[in-house]
Amino acid sequence: MTTDETVEIPLFPLRSVLFPGGVLPLRIFEPRYVDMVSRCMREEMGFGVVLIREGAEARLENDVQQPDVFHIGTEAEIVDFNQADNGLLGIVTRGRRKFMVLESYETSDHLLMGRVEFLAEEAAGELLPEHDTLISVLKELTQHPLVQRLNIEVDFTEARSVSLRLAELLPIEPEIKQALLQLRWPRERLAELSRIVGKFQG
Repeated sequence: MTTDETVEIPLFPLRSVLFPGGVLPLRIFEPRYVDMVSRCMREEMGFGVVLIREGAEARLENDVQQPDVFHIGTEAEIVDFNQADNGLLGIVTRGRRKFMVLESYETSDHLLMGRVEFLAEEAAGELLPEHDTLISVLKELTQHPLVQRLNIEVDFTEARSVSLRLAELLPIEPEIKQALLQLRWPRERLAELSRIVGKFQG
């Protein structure tokens, strides 16, 4: 399901997955991304975070092509920023809407731009007694000092919130997180998370 809203946004290929409602701190050092962040803040617009399938985050001198990326990503809104002593720009982003990349191109300064279609927001969904274990795992993860510093918001009564935050916080491979992101229904994601958590506990 899509919203039929098609827009053009800058894309930021990363080896990280951003989920709707999630928090992702980033350190920006490449000129193309410093310029992108400045433009996004000036024009109060977001950019798209997409997972790299193959390739590197930073562009090397002899790189002639963009990394290969997955076509489902999440719009990132900049909610905080700071200039570090070493000259790096630190930003904190929050995930907004999921999108599908319809086509992409590279600008003259090597920024990846995408024409994207936003996907419809997932239904909130209800939690069942069978999800109690997942809720307990999520509550435990949110107590970790590093997680608490992110000020993540969780609605422990909503299937969508629990499934997205657990997928975000579990220490699993980015490709697994991407597969969880691409699921359209919280109930599906919770079922997959139950299998993943079961392997951890087994």
